[in-house]
Amino acid sequence: MAYVRNSLGIEHVSERRACRVLGQMRSTQRRQAHVPNEEPRLIRDMVALATQYGRYGYRRVTALLRRDGWKVNHKRVERLWRQEGLKVPKRQPKRKRLCFNDGSCVRLRPAHRDHVWSYDFVQTRTHDGRPVRMLTVIDEFTRECLAIDVARKLTSEDVLERLSGLFVCRGVPQHIRSDNGPEFTATAVQDWLRRVRVKTLFIEPGSPWENGYVESFNGKLRDELLDREVFETLLEAKVLIERWRVEYNTIRPHSSLGYRPPAPEVRPLQRPASAALQQASAADPLTSGSLS
Repeated sequence: MAYVRNSLGIEHVSERRACRVLGQMRSTQRRQAHVPNEEPRLIRDMVALATQYGRYGYRRVTALLRRDGWKVNHKRVERLWRQEGLKVPKRQPKRKRLCFNDGSCVRLRPAHRDHVWSYDFVQTRTHDGRPVRMLTVIDEFTRECLAIDVARKLTSEDVLERLSGLFVCRGVPQHIRSDNGPEFTATAVQDWLRRVRVKTLFIEPGSPWENGYVESFNGKLRDELLDREVFETLLEAKVLIERWRVEYNTIRPHSSLGYRPPAPEVRPLQRPASAALQQASAADPLTSGSLS
């Protein structure tokens, strides 16, 4: 319309005449058509559906958008899907018997101090590449770390020695939870725990989340110390790890305890495990038969 009038001269051709000749409504010259850009709203709805239905791909989301009144085809949704970086996550293997295994921390939760202990192994290396192994023992109710034994190699005999020392200095728990490692399932360890009337709780093989308390502790140990330090020697590792254990018990705020430390009044044990073993042999009739 503007081209015609400019070509023939605005003063010679009126708008009314030009619209009649071109077959256009005069209202088209008065108001510009406004086509709303609905793509941001479409993207928002698409992302919301993808979040709500995590296993749905763009084709299923397209069907849901159409059900909500959007006039879109799957090609447009696919373009926006890729633009937003959306994708269906890989199918995760089914976790079996999460809440049904009697040894799971979900099935049996700690109710008081010394109700349930748990222990596990953690491994790192010194600067020369040689392995360093740690035995961690915690009280699940108080979250206190009872011991971290550090050595190049730890066996079932070391596990038995550490438990003996803790039982003498701290007391005997009702239950002790662990995975199915050979150091924990060893006949000597099981027989001795049975004598002192401690019930063992074994988690499902390949299910570390069932031993969640000690796994969480081990994650903190690795994140706050092991991944931040380079140990030159085994002795240095022992000193720094024990210092971290004491700080964890007496200083570090714990979120599940209302940001209080697990055991602010506790001081590190002064008696070595070997001395505790000798005292246990003489004083505890339940353990004397198994420690001789």
